[in-house]
Amino acid sequence: MRAYIIRRGISIIPTLFLVTLFVFFSVRLIPGDAIDLMIEEQQGVETISREEIEHMLGLDLPIHVQYGDWMLGVVRGDLGTSVWTKRSVTQVIVNRLPVSFELGIIALLIALGISIPVGIYSAIRQDTGGDYLARSFAIACIALPSFWIGTMVVVFPSIWWHWSPPVRLITFAQDPLGNLRMFILPAAILGMVMSGTTMRMTRTMMLEVLRQDYIRTAWSKGLKERVIIVRHALKNALIPVVTIIGLQMPIIIGGSVVLEKIFCLPGIGWLMIDAINTRDYAIVSGINLLMATFVLVINLLVDLTYAYIDPRVQYR
Repeated sequence: MRAYIIRRGISIIPTLFLVTLFVFFSVRLIPGDAIDLMIEEQQGVETISREEIEHMLGLDLPIHVQYGDWMLGVVRGDLGTSVWTKRSVTQVIVNRLPVSFELGIIALLIALGISIPVGIYSAIRQDTGGDYLARSFAIACIALPSFWIGTMVVVFPSIWWHWSPPVRLITFAQDPLGNLRMFILPAAILGMVMSGTTMRMTRTMMLEVLRQDYIRTAWSKGLKERVIIVRHALKNALIPVVTIIGLQMPIIIGGSVVLEKIFCLPGIGWLMIDAINTRDYAIVSGINLLMATFVLVINLLVDLTYAYIDPRVQYR
């Protein structure tokens, strides 16, 4: 196991290197650049030439030199400086990360709290009214887009009851209860949308496991249903489910761009959109590198979880 973890850890390095190449160069293929926006903002006042702005920002250097300077900073833990605010990209991301982290954690907990129990119930009560209801709910969660639900949640209560969610961030330190009230709606919407796929996968795998011979043997021994489901069936059914959960984990630091905008949550998703609109290369590159690193680490943890869930899976 240790040798496997070391090999996977080493393999992450070239993958991240390729990610840095893709991120650094692809973001510069976006039409327009920050200099064009800066020149537009200077209309009507004394302007600075494009060449002077490029020199100040270091954008007059050859592209490979810019990449080399940025990579040296990344190796030192410095993701660069924002083109517009001149603030450290690392500090900007760290300031926004807790918002997306809180939204993602609550949404993931809600998703798991809905999908696993409902998926299990749907499998053990196959073709009953409850099963049909659970399957319909799962399809609805997959089909209904989060941005539409979020918009309806904001618009109709404001019309009918003159209520709307807060437009300024309430931190946990300021008001824990107010902070929870601010996050619970977008997290519930996001969690509900995330739960649909996991719910269907849980049901499918539970049905497959419940038809195995060792489960029939457990029933024939007279074991209680709860013991059979929890001890014998659930653990073996969770391997594909863990894969689905792993694919959803980036939401923890990436948040949801649309829901963060709708509910005025200044997280990483909102920051990414603003950075793309203003062509802030350093912030876009920094966020993408952070997301790629998180995804690679989560994939490693998911693979290690397989060995814990299923003793037949062994890494050498």
